[in-house]
Amino acid sequence: MAIASDAVLEIALNLLGFVVGIALGVFSYIGFKNTGSPTLFRLNISFFSIGIGFGVVGFGYMIELFVFGYSQIDNWIQTLGIGIQTVGYFFIAFSHGIKSFFPKSRYFKSIVVPLFIIPGNALEHIIRSISFILLVYGTIETIMSYMESRKRSTIFVAAGLGLLALGEFLGWYSVVFPKSILYFVSLSTKIIGLGALFVPISQVPLRGGMKFGGSV
Repeated sequence: MAIASDAVLEIALNLLGFVVGIALGVFSYIGFKNTGSPTLFRLNISFFSIGIGFGVVGFGYMIELFVFGYSQIDNWIQTLGIGIQTVGYFFIAFSHGIKSFFPKSRYFKSIVVPLFIIPGNALEHIIRSISFILLVYGTIETIMSYMESRKRSTIFVAAGLGLLALGEFLGWYSVVFPKSILYFVSLSTKIIGLGALFVPISQVPLRGGMKFGGSV
């Protein structure tokens, strides 16, 4: 019964992430149609990918639990969903004109490298590590953009990307320490991060354009 309730909670959180991600994608698409901004086009792809990634996990788990009656849910569904989300994170980083995939700072490398070299590393570990790097890159670039522009909307973007990065980091730890509450905290943090991004993105159709980390 505990396994079933945890699965239902996981399904509900992932479906919520799916709805928020798709809604962000729709607003980005409307903004792109109104402005022709290449940044909004990339964000359109990004948010749809993130939403679909959540949806793959949520609907996949729902089918396995309620249709097939499995008490144990296959990890490959989660790995596939996270992989699709990572595609979205890449387009967010690309919207900043990403210069290099791996950070050059030695201090930052000392933090990131352990994510890849943990013994028994699974594919999910690697995907989450890539997501974390991309999101941290986007967060830093957005903060630097805010220091130049001082625009309030940029704060929401930085907060949203930072929460997504924290969610992926906690998700990585939930893989290392399975059956802990960290996984649900990770999902909730990522959804809150998407919610923060919803604030500036939802205003795009009204304003006719936006700045995203200094890009147009």
